[in-house]
Amino acid sequence: MKGKSIKWVVEDPNRKNIFWPSEEMKKRAWISDEKIYEEAARDPVAWWAKLAREGITWFKEWTETYVWEPPFYKWFVGGKLNICYNAVDRHIEGWRRNKAAIIWEPEPPNEPHRVLTYYDLYREVNKFANVLKSLGIKKGDRVGIYMPMIPEVIIAMLACARIGAVHSVVFSAFSGQSLKDRMLDAEAKLLITADGYYRRGSIINLKANADVGVEGTTIEKVIVVRRLGKEYGLNINMVEGRDYWWHDLMKEAEPYCEPEILDSEDLHFILYTSGTTGKPKGIEHHVGGYAVQAYWTAKWDFDLHDDDLFWCTAD
Repeated sequence: MKGKSIKWVVEDPNRKNIFWPSEEMKKRAWISDEKIYEEAARDPVAWWAKLAREGITWFKEWTETYVWEPPFYKWFVGGKLNICYNAVDRHIEGWRRNKAAIIWEPEPPNEPHRVLTYYDLYREVNKFANVLKSLGIKKGDRVGIYMPMIPEVIIAMLACARIGAVHSVVFSAFSGQSLKDRMLDAEAKLLITADGYYRRGSIINLKANADVGVEGTTIEKVIVVRRLGKEYGLNINMVEGRDYWWHDLMKEAEPYCEPEILDSEDLHFILYTSGTTGKPKGIEHHVGGYAVQAYWTAKWDFDLHDDDLFWCTAD
C-alpha cells in the first residue's frame, strides 16, 4: 500500500508469537462483519453460487451449482470457463494492462530482477501455449513442470490452463527418481525444465536430474529454459528430436492463442503428495471449483487489494 507505513498487526501482550489485526487493518479489510458466517451456513450452495458469479468470468453459467454423488462431488456443473482467461486476459482490458503482475527477485541477489506486466504475461503465455500446441499437446494431455522458481514456471502453468492441458508441478529439489514416479503416474507427454539453478548458494544441474526422470516414461518432448547458461560450466545433454530450448521455440511462436472453453469439471492440475508414507498420491484439482476457491481465498483470507504487493517465499 502506498503512503505512510501502516502497522497491520498487534502482538498479543500475553502470548508469544500471537498477533492480532490492527484497527487500521480491520478498517481496510474486505470482510470485517462476522455475520458472513451465518449467511454461508444458512445455504452453503447458494452462497458459493453467489461468489462464483461475483469473482469469476464464465463463458456459460452452470446448470447445477453442486452435485453430490459419492465419492464424487461436483461444482458448477455445466459451467464453461478458462482459468488463464480469468487470471490474465480480463486484466489487460483495463488499467491493469501495464500493472506489474510478477516481480522476480533472483538468487544470487546481484543478478537483475525481472518485472512482467499483465500485458507482458499475456504475450508470453499466448506464445508458449502455441509452443505446446506445436509439439502436439492438446486438451487433457498431461504436462510435467520441473523447474526452479523463475517466471517461466507461471508462464508454463498458465499456458497449460489456456489450452486445457493438465499440468503437474514437481518440486525442483526432488530427485530424478521422484520426478519419474510422478510422471509415470500422471502419464505425462511433455516435461518443462531448466538447465540449472541456484539453491542456497550452490549450482544445481537440474537437466541432469530431469534426464533421469524422463527415462522409461511416456514423455516424448522436453523443453529446457536456459536459466544459467554455458558460463556456469554445466554439462547440458540435449537429446536430438526430444529436447528443445525454450528461447528457440518462443522465437517462432505465434502471438495469440484462443483460450480453450473448458467445463467446470475438467481437470486443471495434479499435485502429488510428498510420498513420505508410501507412493505419492496425485490430488486432482478441477477448473471451476479451483478457480472460485482460489479467487476468494486470495481476496478474503489474504485480504489482497490492487495496491498490495504479495511476497511469495513458497517453492
